Amino acid sequence: MPSFDTVLEPDFVEVRNAVDQSAKEIGTRFDFKGTSAKVELKDKEITLFGDSDFQIGQVMDILTSKLAKRNVDVRFLDTSAKIEKIGGDKVKQVVKVKAGIESDLAKKIQQIIKGSKLKVQAAIQGDTVRVTGAKRDDLQAAIALLRKDVTEVPLSFNNFRD
Repeated sequence: MPSFDTVLEPDFVEVRNAVDQSAKEIGTRFDFKGTSAKVELKDKEITLFGDSDFQIGQVMDILTSKLAKRNVDVRFLDTSAKIEKIGGDKVKQVVKVKAGIESDLAKKIQQIIKGSKLKVQAAIQGDTVRVTGAKRDDLQAAIALLRKDVTEVPLSFNNFRD
């Protein structure tokens, strides 16, 4: 039976390269000389450091431009975390890199597919959603439907089987 997996996977090699390039640019830019501005990547979290909220915004702008140049969608970044003070006049913000479909989004994908009247089924399997159907054309229609309706995250489709 034909099937495919709907996944949310950033290219972590490119994310690391973008963070490294951002750190290098922050180190050489004149307006950041003598400040605590820096960017670090640990596991699936990018930590932005700065002297003020404005400086965190500048560091974030540099990071997003480097990610865009490396073809990493900025929708992978979860910037909902608040900017927090870390002693003295320094601040930091932790930005999570989204990987894997959360249960809320998986349920939404499942509802979209059920409501589409296509002859396909969606099954949540961990952090992926497997879509199966009898015809290949129905699966391609389901991919087009998900690309159109789910815009908050950059979904990718892999493991397409006949």
